[in-house]
Amino acid sequence: MSRPLFVSRDTLLRSVVPIGVVIAMVLVWHIGVTVSGVPQYILPGPLAVAKSLYEDWGILGPALWVTTKITLMALGLALVGGVGLAIFLVQSKWIEIAFYPIAVILQVTPIVAISPLILIYAPTTQIALLICAFLVAFFPILSNMVQGLKSVDHNLLNLYDLYGASRWQTLIYLKIPAALPYFMTGLRIGGGLALIAAVVAEFAAGSAGAGSGLAFRLLEAQYRLNIPRLFAALVLLSCLGVVIFAITSFLSWAALHRWHESSLKREN
Repeated sequence: MSRPLFVSRDTLLRSVVPIGVVIAMVLVWHIGVTVSGVPQYILPGPLAVAKSLYEDWGILGPALWVTTKITLMALGLALVGGVGLAIFLVQSKWIEIAFYPIAVILQVTPIVAISPLILIYAPTTQIALLICAFLVAFFPILSNMVQGLKSVDHNLLNLYDLYGASRWQTLIYLKIPAALPYFMTGLRIGGGLALIAAVVAEFAAGSAGAGSGLAFRLLEAQYRLNIPRLFAALVLLSCLGVVIFAITSFLSWAALHRWHESSLKREN
C-alpha cells in the first residue's frame, strides 16, 4: 500500500514551530535594540548583522569554507579511525585493556592544553587544526561503537556459534548492524565536537592570511571593534553547526527509521 503524499500535521508542526521561535527571538532582539538605543559597537541589531554578512561576505565566505573543510575532514577521519579501532578493541579483552586507556587519556586532556604542542610539531597550521578537531571528534565515535559492538544479544551470538559462523561473519552480519544505533549517536555528537574543536584550535593558532577560518575572523573583528562582523561570524558558525547536526540526524533517521525502536513512529 502506497504512503500518502501529503505532509502530516505533526511533521508540519515540528518544522514550523522551531522556525517561528527563531523569528520571534530575532524580532525581540530587533525591538529591544531599537527601543533601548544601544550603540552598534555594543550590541548590533539583526539588520546590522545582516548588512555585515552581505558586505563582508568576501571575507567571511572563504573563512566559512576553511572551517567547514577542516570540520568535515576531521569528522571523516574520526569515523574511519573510531570504527576501525572499535572493531580492533572488541576482538580481545586484553587488547581493549591495553589500548582503550590511551584513547581515554587523549579525550580527557583538554584540547586547549595540547593544541600549542600540536601547532609546534605539525608541519603546517592546517594539519594542526585538523589533528585537534580529529582528537576531539574521535572518542565519542569510538566509545559509542565499542559499546554497540559489546551490546549484541547473547542469544543471537549463541545462535551464530551454533550455525558455525566465523568471527568475521558474526562481526559483519550481526555485531556491526546491531551497533548501528550507537554509531549514529556517536556520529551526531562527533559532528558538533569536530566543529567546536576546529574553532578552539584556530583560537589557539591565531593564524592569519588566506587560510584563516571563522574563528580568526571572530578575533579580528573583536580586536577592531567591528561587532556587527563578529556577530555575523557567530551566525555563520551557528548555522554551520545546525547544518552538521541536521545532516547527521537525517543520516541516523535514514539508517534506523525502518527497523529500530528509537526511530519508529508510535501509533496513537
